[in-house]
Amino acid sequence: MKIGVIGLGDMGRLFARIWSQKGFDVYGCDVPGKEEELQRALPLVKILPDAVAVSRSCDVIMYAVETEKIEEVLRISGPSTKYGAIVTGQTSVKTPEIKAFERHLPADAQIVGSHALFGPSISPDGQIIAMYRHRCEEDAFEAVKQLYLSTGAMVEELESYKHHDQMMADIQVITHVGFESLGTAFMHRKAYPWEDKSQVQGIDNIKLLLTLRIFSYKPHVYSGLAFENPFAIKDVRKFARIENELFGLMITENKNALASRVLKARDKVFGERKAPYMLDDKLMREYTLNPGSNHKPNSHLSLLTMVCTWADLGIDPYKNMVCQTPPFRLRVGLAEYLFTNPDLLEESLETAVKNKDYLIDDLAYHTAVHEWTNILELGDKKAYEKQFLATSNFLGDRLEEGRDKSTHLLNRLIHEGRA
Repeated sequence: MKIGVIGLGDMGRLFARIWSQKGFDVYGCDVPGKEEELQRALPLVKILPDAVAVSRSCDVIMYAVETEKIEEVLRISGPSTKYGAIVTGQTSVKTPEIKAFERHLPADAQIVGSHALFGPSISPDGQIIAMYRHRCEEDAFEAVKQLYLSTGAMVEELESYKHHDQMMADIQVITHVGFESLGTAFMHRKAYPWEDKSQVQGIDNIKLLLTLRIFSYKPHVYSGLAFENPFAIKDVRKFARIENELFGLMITENKNALASRVLKARDKVFGERKAPYMLDDKLMREYTLNPGSNHKPNSHLSLLTMVCTWADLGIDPYKNMVCQTPPFRLRVGLAEYLFTNPDLLEESLETAVKNKDYLIDDLAYHTAVHEWTNILELGDKKAYEKQFLATSNFLGDRLEEGRDKSTHLLNRLIHEGRA
């Protein structure tokens, strides 16, 4: 069986390398002019000149290209697909991918949906790959499943590409907007939180690590999810509206209404959930970027907004954990830690309405949430990239460290059976 990988960027290389090292007959291609570099990087992979050559040769073909480019690539290579070949893809949004497959693949090609729910910096071992049947026989689905299982990943089967995209809107897009807004708030405030020795413990550590993790990647990793997923904008609008309502209750010092809203969301999302929890203070303190000893109360507006959004949208984050991504997994852990700790949640509510020292930070977050929402509402991909890169450049000195620490934390949680 010949396996073809079209698109040898970070994710394509990851799978091509693992499969070739395991003895599979792997072929691959990327943009013209990179053949020598790719052959040096992937000595066990047979590098072909273009996607047409891969399509003609291979029995199983994986498209690992950006969501925005899947239509263009398939228009060129799809008609050349080998008779009866199995085709799958690694784009993060499946609606445009499936439409492109249906338009450009021969009728005899078998289509198996798949999506690795982790980035190239994390080993597939123990991570999740979502799969669904689209236009395929059972043996074709099983063949792709076995290839993914050979990487050490776990497979979760979904109903359809629409089910996938709805779940990804719930899991990925509003999670990313939440953390992108934190990073942009830091930029607007010209504040590096790791330089503030009072802001170094517990929840703040992990929020900062996840923010740095997201901005350590390229903007297209997230923009495709946000712009191409047909379910995303509804969730983003809800997130922004709820943040606006909560912020309004904070600045008018309406603690009763704020507490009522937050506690109802807590009861709906977490119910009677008891320990053990994913995170604890000792563990979170180990991953700080700036060791210190003081505790600074925080409104945790970003987490209050997230949980209230889950409640309003009827999202069960634990049910969605079957298709968890690393940032979503830790965001659930953070929310769980805050909302199941009565004293900490009360401190958060009290800080939100009484502590004016923190209001300027919440105002910066409020502004950033609506900047990101407006960019997505307008469908402005250039503005998205500009905003993302500006924030990334501001945080630049610590991006790699944040990604490394968050990767280590995620691997440790998996190893210890917490996530």
